[in-house]
This record gives sequence, C-alpha cells and structure tokens, in this order.
Amino acid sequence: MPRHKYYFSVNLCALCVFVVKAFQENNMGKRYEIRLTGSGGQGLILAGIILAEAAGIYDGKFVCQTQSYGPEARGGASKAEVVISNGEIDYPKAIQPDVLLAMNQKSLDTYLGDLKPEGLLIVDATLVTEVPFDRFIAIPFTQIARELGKEMVANIVALGALAALSGAVTLESMEKAVLARVPSGTEELNKKALAAGVQAAHKLMGNQGEKSAPGE
Repeated sequence: MPRHKYYFSVNLCALCVFVVKAFQENNMGKRYEIRLTGSGGQGLILAGIILAEAAGIYDGKFVCQTQSYGPEARGGASKAEVVISNGEIDYPKAIQPDVLLAMNQKSLDTYLGDLKPEGLLIVDATLVTEVPFDRFIAIPFTQIARELGKEMVANIVALGALAALSGAVTLESMEKAVLARVPSGTEELNKKALAAGVQAAHKLMGNQGEKSAPGE
C-alpha cells in the first residue's frame, strides 16, 4: 500500500498517543456517543449500522443507532449516531458526542460545536481543509480508498481507524460486522479497506501498544 501522510494538531506523536489513550480510559464502561457525519453517497448510514452491530451483536453491549440525512439533518449533511453502553440506554440519540467523525468540510462545520470539549475529533484529510479546533486527528480516508481502487469504501477505511483510535468496539467485532453487511463479492475489498484504516491509525499512533489489524 502506498505511503500516506497523516496529520494531527500537534507535531509530537507522543502527545497524540496521550490524547487518544486518555479518551479511551475516560470512556471505558460508560455510555458514549459517536456521530458519523458526511454527505449523501459517502455511506455514513451504512457505517453507523455496521458500528452498532459490531458493538451490540458481536461485543454484546447495549446500543442504539439513529440516522438522518437530507432535509432532516442540519445543513443537509448526512449523519448517523451510535450510542454504546454497558448498561441500559435511556435516550437513543447523541446529545454531546464523545467521538465525531467528519468526512467532509461541511459536516465538520455543521456538527463540530456539539462535540464534548474532551471529545475525539477525527476528520478525512482528503476533504477537510480547515479545522477550527486545536486537537484533532486527520487521516486521508478518501485518498486511501481511491488507492485501493474504490472511493466508495472510504467509510470502511474510516470505521477501521475509528475503532482503533476510540476503542469503542473490538477490531475483531468490527470485521465481523463489516463482512456481514457488505454486498456479496466485495468482502475482500472491504477487508482491505478496514485493515487500511486500522493501519493508518496505528501509524499515526506510532504503533505504541496497538493490536494488529484484522486479518494480519
């Protein structure tokens, strides 16, 4: 796979590792909210369903998944929300997300204000050029997908990175959920896309204490 440049808001990888690990530790065992945002055609609704099934079916957690797009979503942006908990969930929608994935500039501009102050912001560096926030992680999901041969798998690349960075679901469960949902005949491509996202996250983290990507 070609080499990519991965960006984060500071120049020290060790600080990036600290930010991600602190987020993971602070959210272990609690209700946490994930919002996936982008535009129609980027597969964010499918990504939300896959994430919810990874958490609920394969990791055995309590989970709620909601979605909106077009006129229902603010600014016309598409979004999918997943709430995960070790206990019963009393409200199914994300109020102040712990994790925000923004797959383009418009969705970032629309939803950044809802992210918790200590939340984890992940953006697609291919399509997001300005981040008015001093702590974020940027990986070129769309560019990676293009180099795999299909831009449409950028959502799966992003899921791999999100799972590795947030610890919201196990990598094994994410792979099972992806393979259960993608169209027949695309399994190998989607496995590669998921692994590419995990590897991108690990590269950014300096491979400090990370597990192997699915299938390795």
